[in-house]
Amino acid sequence: MKSNMIIKIILLLVFFIASPGWTADSGVESLRQTGKAFASVARNVSPSVVFIQVEGKSQEAASSRFSLPFGNQFPFQDDFFKRFFGDKFPGMPEQQRPDMQPEERRVTGQGSGFVFAQKAGFLSSKTYILTNNHVIQNAEKIQVKFQDGREFDAEITGRDPQSDIAVIEIKSSDRPALAWGDSTQLEVGEWVVAIGNPFGLSHTLTVGVVSAKGRTSVGLNDYEDFIQTDAAINPGNSGGPLVNLNGEVVGINTAIFSRSGGYMGVGFAIPSNLAKTIAYQLVDSGEVTRGYLGVVIQSLTAELAESFDLKAMQGILVSQVSDDSPAQKAGLQQGDLILQYQGEPVKDVGSFRNSVSLTAPGSMAELTIMRNGKQIELRVKIGQLSKEKMSAQDSTQRSDEIGLVVQTLTPELAEQFNGNAGEGVVVTDVRQGSIAAMAGIEPGAIILQVNRESVSSAEEFARLVKQGANKRHVLLLVRMNGMQRFVALSW
Repeated sequence: MKSNMIIKIILLLVFFIASPGWTADSGVESLRQTGKAFASVARNVSPSVVFIQVEGKSQEAASSRFSLPFGNQFPFQDDFFKRFFGDKFPGMPEQQRPDMQPEERRVTGQGSGFVFAQKAGFLSSKTYILTNNHVIQNAEKIQVKFQDGREFDAEITGRDPQSDIAVIEIKSSDRPALAWGDSTQLEVGEWVVAIGNPFGLSHTLTVGVVSAKGRTSVGLNDYEDFIQTDAAINPGNSGGPLVNLNGEVVGINTAIFSRSGGYMGVGFAIPSNLAKTIAYQLVDSGEVTRGYLGVVIQSLTAELAESFDLKAMQGILVSQVSDDSPAQKAGLQQGDLILQYQGEPVKDVGSFRNSVSLTAPGSMAELTIMRNGKQIELRVKIGQLSKEKMSAQDSTQRSDEIGLVVQTLTPELAEQFNGNAGEGVVVTDVRQGSIAAMAGIEPGAIILQVNRESVSSAEEFARLVKQGANKRHVLLLVRMNGMQRFVALSW
């Protein structure tokens, strides 16, 4: 008995002594295999990723020029990134003074892209590259460079500002195209790899996980369904691919969120299923055709659910139906609750809007609604969203008179800028040399009133400014840095 006990003790000691070593070895091997998986992705994907350099014109004050370690290619000199970094990012030019006279100069910008399609022709062949619209929107000259050093001049095939997707083309057909992945199959926590050219550092790979899906109210684009990731995305990454471990494109890296001006682990990518649909339309026709329903919709709050005697927080509320619209012809009414679209549950305003926009005009769609406590099935013939209708529902407005671009405060933007959704509009861009810039208005400021009338949307702001434009005078109530002040603008 005693000898058996001694043997058991010896075996236990051997187990505990050997176990840590075995665990460590297996852990190292697991990490080694993970690293090899990332290396394989880099080898397979990088040859199809391009560095994009653009040249264009910009208005800038003569006295604000300065030298940078990046040369003249200052990576943050870009209206899109000013939304996140602001004008106070280290190295950013100081706010233009009233006595600075703007002058036109040549500027360069940079971004990323990737090959997604080719067309071989009898006389010429083309390779199509997908990128962000904000990378090339003001470009007069576009040049792309591949990992092997080959460079090509590129032309714009088509672009879609509403989704921030653009396609450019080069005269070549020997560039490999990346495979598309199904972004709907992505799971939160899944490994993803971002490849691009941050700060001009060619073909940089960063690794992270999917932090969240279905971010539809970030406030960057008209049509949003962002994948959120903690894979490092920086200026210059815009337009590059976000891929899974199979090397398939599941997203297009687009933006970061930052309060400090630096990377904070929150990046946004346009899902591949949305980008692919738009990209092939741009290749085929140079523009995007979207479905149109003709309703104004709003999220369902607890208060609204109680008012409509709803027990569950499901669906979205129809607050307005446009005259002679597909929705009106199908029998949709104000106060209806849309529960399903094409058999799929309607989760929020953004996802519903995306679904309608991607439905082919002229096709029939199934709606499940709730009216007076009863579920009703409706069939609607989807119309086509014209530029006029798109402009009317745009959540961003530009005022050339005073030099501002403003956006309706979504709940996410309100939280970001310490405001309240539906109370005022947020300034997303200030044109250098404008009267708004001279008055000290900066991106991130919230405009609460125009000519002593409260504003709750970008469209309302634009209407009130145009009314004041006749007198060439506008009075704004602006909140900046937690303080409110009146700003009188005259021109």
